[in-house]
Amino acid sequence: MDDQNDWTSPDNKRDAEIKHLVENTDLSPMQAKELVAKYGVDRSKLMAAAKTMKAEG
Repeated sequence: MDDQNDWTSPDNKRDAEIKHLVENTDLSPMQAKELVAKYGVDRSKLMAAAKTMKAEG
């Protein structure tokens, strides 16, 4: 079962990066998931990309 909030308790690298993005940027969990899907789990690339995105309003 795919819980919509599974990023709150990460048990793998992908989920951990999603949680990190949500906690350290203004991105929503959905935006963070999209970035991880696009860039993988490279934190420096993720943070650089996150800075170019606007938070969902």
